[in-house]
Amino acid sequence: RDEGKRRMKVLIVDDEPLVRRSLKRILNKEGWLVEEAIDGLEGLQKWKSFQPDLVLLDVLMPGLSGPQVMENMKPETRGPSRVILMSAYTGDWNQDKTRELGADLFLAKPFENIFEVVNVIKKLVA
Repeated sequence: RDEGKRRMKVLIVDDEPLVRRSLKRILNKEGWLVEEAIDGLEGLQKWKSFQPDLVLLDVLMPGLSGPQVMENMKPETRGPSRVILMSAYTGDWNQDKTRELGADLFLAKPFENIFEVVNVIKKLVA
């Protein structure tokens, strides 16, 4: 393993423990550093302190929603983070609306195949 290579940093912001746990488990297996936040407010704070390469952001959460978190992260404080929005309510979401918010991708929950989710993430950050 190449120690000179910086590990990918991922922040998972979701109010569902099962979603956070399953994503964290599989992303840790990829050798990535993973932080979790249980809601939008904590997500906002961790985004600023952890400075992740990728943020997996739930749309609907108590407190700040995913879109509100995005609005609060100015591009200059956001850094080069890629953002994937996630929601079980897919009717309101499409890739165009996702990009308008400044996110890179939208994923529907629940994930049918968590390994497919990892493949999508790897393609995005490649």
